[in-house]
Parts: sequence; structure tokens; C-alpha cells
Amino acid sequence: MTDKDLEPAPALKEIFNAKRIRHIADEAGQVSPAFNRRRFLAYCMGDLEQLSLMARLRRVAEGLHAALPGDYRSNIRVLRQLAPRLNNGFVTMALPEYVALHGTDDFKTSMDALKFFTTFGSSEYAVRHFLRRDMARTLAVMQTWAQDKNEHVRRLASEGSRPRLPWSFQIKPLMHDPSPIEPILDALKADPSRYVRRSVANSLNDITKDNPSWALDRIERWPLNNAGTAWIAKHALRNLIKKGDPRALTVIGAGKPARVKLRALGISPSAITLGQTITIAFKLASTSDETQRLVVDYAVHYVKKSGGVAAKVFKLKTLELATGAVELVQKKQSITNFTTRVHYPGRHEVEIFVNGKVHGRAAFELLAG
Repeated sequence: MTDKDLEPAPALKEIFNAKRIRHIADEAGQVSPAFNRRRFLAYCMGDLEQLSLMARLRRVAEGLHAALPGDYRSNIRVLRQLAPRLNNGFVTMALPEYVALHGTDDFKTSMDALKFFTTFGSSEYAVRHFLRRDMARTLAVMQTWAQDKNEHVRRLASEGSRPRLPWSFQIKPLMHDPSPIEPILDALKADPSRYVRRSVANSLNDITKDNPSWALDRIERWPLNNAGTAWIAKHALRNLIKKGDPRALTVIGAGKPARVKLRALGISPSAITLGQTITIAFKLASTSDETQRLVVDYAVHYVKKSGGVAAKVFKLKTLELATGAVELVQKKQSITNFTTRVHYPGRHEVEIFVNGKVHGRAAFELLAG
């Protein structure tokens, strides 16, 4: 391992660093002689280091507006020429952001532009501004996108209409009632593209957080003998499966109580310090006279700063266990601080779930220092 290997990865916001912004300026100048390069650079560079990733994206969109002299439609024509010249897919998302900022009063031009720009990066954040302004009209267009031959456009239909899209504002009406996006999800339930299917699954997973019965009612009616549709269902219901929801487990063929004995459950080492790794190991022995599908998860009861505990469920394994079979299951987990979890010393209990029910418990000690 070299010193370079030990260097921290650059922050994600450095996608929009000074070099990249100069690249955007150079390319924009090539497609539009009227583009004011100096004004664009001055607008974007000022306090760049203080800005987050999404703030930098918006700053670029605003800088393009400041540097382009034309009206909205003529500027969109310039940005259409600019899109294929940019050297990073995420960077092209500044172009649909321009549409969101300046195009809400020109619906048709803006919808056409978002469809075009999404093939270079994604218009998923920008289209939400139009959903918030006129949901029915925007969803009508997005339903046509769900039939498009281009997978990026089809994905825009499902990803842009997610009720809880990360890094964006929530679409509250869809959180309350997701039925307006059902035609989009239904059209894409057996999409040939894994890229699109993952988006459909994520949209349905959003819905399970507010309307689990609605999501289950739809999925249960789908043709789950289709491999792509079954994949969507499993990933859409992942949080319900972790909670041991009987309907969700039934959808993936694991709705029956597990007929197993859990043996030799152990955690090693039994005491660690922060930054070390534990190994969870046990055996599952079938007590059934038929093959079973088993969904095996585990929960770690993390000690909180207050001294209490909070459980976090992790996926472990899905397996087919034959009559009389014994399966060794092992999992390594590093106990390390990161942005969404800080660890505190104390006894951490671990529970093993099989088809949603606890079948065994063990514990490890996280030592201070």
C-alpha cells in the first residue's frame, strides 16, 4: 500500500471544482460566442469552497443564466448543444437545474428539455419542481416517458416521481396518496433495464414508509413469476422484510414460520475497541420435512450516548434449506464511527432473525478507548 492509497478520497462536492467550472465555461463559449465567460467564472468561483455539492450545482445553473444573453428558449437551445460536451454526467445535472429555475412558465419547452438532458445525467431533481407546481399535467407527460425506448427517460419517470427522493424535497401529496404514480410503476414493473427496475423498487420502498398496505396490495397483484418483477418486489419490500412483516415475507416465499434450530451462536472476539471487527457465526439446522426458503437478518442493539440502546437491522442471507440440512452462516462487521452512527462503550446485544422471528441472541462488549 502506497501513501497515495492512504489519502482520503476527495469530497463529492469536488465534482464541481475550479477546473471543472473552467471546463464548463470553455465548452459553453465554444457553442455560444455570446456566452460571457468572465461573468460565469466570477459568479461561480466567488465562495466555491464554502458551498455544498448541491449548492455548487445550483450555482453553476445560476451562473449559466447570468452569462447567457438570450431569452429562455434560445438559452435552452445553447444548453442542448452544451450537454454532450460536458465531461461528467453529474455535472450535466446543472442543465435541468437551469430548467427548474427559469422554465416553469414554459411547460412544453421545459418538459422536452428535461427529457433530453436526462440522457446525459439525470433530470430527477428538476422535474420535481414541475410536479409541485402542476402535478396532474406533469405526471401525464411522465407517463409517456415510462413508455420511451431510452432507459434513462423511463427511469426519469419513476425516479423523478418518488415521494421521498433523497437530496430533494418530499412530494407530500404522493406521500399521502401514491395512487397518481401507479400507472408509471405498473408500466415499468417488468422493465428490461436493471437501472430502471432499481428506481421502481426505490419508489415503492419510499411508499412502504407511509403506505405499506398500498404497496403490498399492488405488488401482490403483479406477475411475480417474472424474474425482473420479482427482483423489484424483493428490493421494494426490503424494509418491511427487515421488520418481519408477514405479507412482505410471503411475497418473497418466506412467509411460513421457520422450522429450524439455531446452534453454536457466537460473536468473536467478545470484547473489542472502536475500529475492530466482530465475526457473528452460527448454524441453522432444518427440522422440516421439506425445503424451506429462509430470510436471515440480524439486529445490533447499539448503545446510545444516553446509555440506552437502539436496534439496527441488517440483511444477512436468503437461502433454501433442504430437509435435514445444516447451514453455517457467518458475517463480519466493522465497528467504526461514520457520519450516520457514533458508537459508545457498553454491551451490544445481537439478535438473529429467521423469517421475521428471533431465533437466538448473543452479545459483545465495546470497550472504552
